[in-house]
Amino acid sequence: MARREQTSDSRASGTAPRVAGLLLAAGGGRRLGGRPKALLPYGGKPLVEHAARALREGGCGPVHVVLGAARDEVRERAELAGCLLIDNPDWAEGMGTSLRAGLERVGADPDGASAVLVCLVDQPGIGAAAVARVRRAYRSPDTLAAASYGGRRGHPVLFGARRWAAVARSAYGDVGARAYLREREGRIALVECGDVADPADIDTPEDLGRLG
Repeated sequence: MARREQTSDSRASGTAPRVAGLLLAAGGGRRLGGRPKALLPYGGKPLVEHAARALREGGCGPVHVVLGAARDEVRERAELAGCLLIDNPDWAEGMGTSLRAGLERVGADPDGASAVLVCLVDQPGIGAAAVARVRRAYRSPDTLAAASYGGRRGHPVLFGARRWAAVARSAYGDVGARAYLREREGRIALVECGDVADPADIDTPEDLGRLG
């Protein structure tokens, strides 16, 4: 018999759950010759704008953006009005530091979110449709959900609020939440998004062709 997940207070009261967006955009693009990923051009605008817009249009709010490499230039060049910007001075140590910084900030929000949906800045093929699908997987503060592509887990990833502290503790280096998710593979609600998104990332000069 399938286990029924306990509903959250927001669902029980009939109100929509509040899902914050968290965009990790601090990377320095080491394998791209030191070109910060947030500033890569996409559709005539910095890539970070596209990713932040996908979170907003997918129903997340507020949208938090973690900046690191060239953060002053990103603030100057990218239109991120309405987003909450988080500076991560330790960004060079890896994505794990950005995930921790972002979760700490989301957790400090006095209005409180029921969950946070995490996206990476270097996946231009992931848009609002995938964000919205994964966001709808929320069931309770214990929810753990992720997009899948042909059955293979990817981003975005949704963490219910009760999971944030443990996720933050597990995040280090470039691992991010990978270890946490791997240990709980059987408990992740996978949401197929292969028909609406492309999870390919921009890591090397050969990948730049995906930016069009």
